[in-house]
Amino acid sequence: MTVSERWLLPDGVDELLPPEAWQVELMRRRMLDTYSRHGYELVSPPLIEYLESLLTGTGNDLDLQTFKLTDQLTGRMMGVRADITPQVARIDTHLLKRRGVNRLCYVDTVVHTRPAHMLTNRSPMQIGCELFGEVGVAADIEIISLMLETLHLVGIEAVHIDLAHVGIYRGLIESASLNKSVENQVFDALSRKSIPELDALAQNAPESADIILAIRDIANLSGGVEALDKIRLSAEKLTPASAKVVGVAIDQLQNISQQIQQRFAGVEIGFDFCELRGYNYHTGVMFAAYTPTYGHALAKGGRYDDIGKDFGESRPATGFSADLKTLVRVVERAPQDSLGKEVPAGASGVLAPVGNSEALLDKIAQLRKTHRVIQLLSEQETTETYGCSQRLTFQAGQWQLEEI
Repeated sequence: MTVSERWLLPDGVDELLPPEAWQVELMRRRMLDTYSRHGYELVSPPLIEYLESLLTGTGNDLDLQTFKLTDQLTGRMMGVRADITPQVARIDTHLLKRRGVNRLCYVDTVVHTRPAHMLTNRSPMQIGCELFGEVGVAADIEIISLMLETLHLVGIEAVHIDLAHVGIYRGLIESASLNKSVENQVFDALSRKSIPELDALAQNAPESADIILAIRDIANLSGGVEALDKIRLSAEKLTPASAKVVGVAIDQLQNISQQIQQRFAGVEIGFDFCELRGYNYHTGVMFAAYTPTYGHALAKGGRYDDIGKDFGESRPATGFSADLKTLVRVVERAPQDSLGKEVPAGASGVLAPVGNSEALLDKIAQLRKTHRVIQLLSEQETTETYGCSQRLTFQAGQWQLEEI
């Protein structure tokens, strides 16, 4: 290994440098302030936990994304978190132990064994909100609204939301008597939206052809709000019990879409009945937000009522998360205004001269309440401006600003 190679980061691992690091930090503060105004309390779980706790109720996908190591103190297996949501669920159940509604938010780095897709990296900065204790769709609507406000804070205006519901697929499967092998093949084909594969499976399994073709037809109905009425008609072919499960899911999707459209008139809403991500984790509505300039979901979430059961108590739960670094990079611009009394990341700043006189130091302290001020350390720095657009000079007996 050469000297230069020693300083290379692992593939898919990045770091924040100036000025991007300030952009991300200012957005972090702005988002947490917004969540606080909605009643969400901040939590900060540890980077590593015992593996059995970290992966409780999360399914195989998170297990594959988790780096594992041995605790030198106990000999037990530990994991570096790949998702903060299960940790927040543990905090809600075991540490806070509150009855009723509990609102929590977080922002911190997670680490993945592999990038989730080609446009991201293995060390996202996950930010999100989780709402516990409310089973009704009002909780899902609040979480989706917060997700949209998060995108708006960054400056992402053109947003499309895909809504889905695991109850639709579960209703379809429960109405059939597919053997496990065929069911797995159907699930795989549907998750990849491969309609031809579903046709082939129907031909190869004639005893299950009707339900496989029904699943195919419903998958083809993904689209706008008109798809909900069409899927109701298709569900009439199912057993009464399955039709009821599908009907409840459609009612929830319709209620949520109407209220979100009312609150955010400019947001496009579609329905994706092939969406099966986190099927073994989610229990109800699922959602993902997209923008035309980025090829993957900017933020996503859904309902996961069963995870608390694995921690000892089942609690209704819904939430969303996003990668803060991705959000900032998508808009490709720095925030232009300050956050309260904080100095804006994009401020060009004031260059102050060398000196330690009381008047000069007082003036610098006053300016730093509203400006970014860099004081020169020696006379040899006079040719360096550090990106400042103004200079502090002493004229007519007082310190004044002048353009550089």
